[in-house]
Amino acid sequence: MKKGIDYLTRGIEVILVLLLASMAVMVFANVVMRYGFNSGLAISEEMSRFFFVWLTFIGAVVTFKENGHLGVETLVRMFGRRGRMICMALTNALIIMCAVILFWGTWLQQPINASVIAPVSRMPMIYVFGVTYFAAVGIGIIAAVRLFRVLTNTVSEAELRQFAGEYDDDSQLVGRSE
Repeated sequence: MKKGIDYLTRGIEVILVLLLASMAVMVFANVVMRYGFNSGLAISEEMSRFFFVWLTFIGAVVTFKENGHLGVETLVRMFGRRGRMICMALTNALIIMCAVILFWGTWLQQPINASVIAPVSRMPMIYVFGVTYFAAVGIGIIAAVRLFRVLTNTVSEAELRQFAGEYDDDSQLVGRSE
């Protein structure tokens, strides 16, 4: 199971790299064409903005999986194991609620986004903002798994230290996979 999740994460990271590289190529090509040839690619500006939206939401899922988002570590560090478990459970329950709200909001906004067409690419905007479905489901699943692990008391000490922002001897976050 862990190996499959690692492969999926790597695949998503490859998508992120491709999105970022595509953005860089499109913007660079547009700059060269504007300054060198007094022309440009109108679609490159629009697509780079769309890619940035996708990059942000897809990257949020990967960052959440790796515990890279900001937390109130100063407070959590003051607690022992039980307090950290309670904080972790509350945090993940709140994150699940936020993911549900994000999914629901995207669902309600979908008819509007499907009817709005991008000016240059003529692409329905649901293809741009529909990535929030992926973000809501991805973050929700990760938070649900973490909440389940807290409730079944299968969270390791290393994970609790990582949740509290504690560092090991090598100044790396405990449990962070590279």
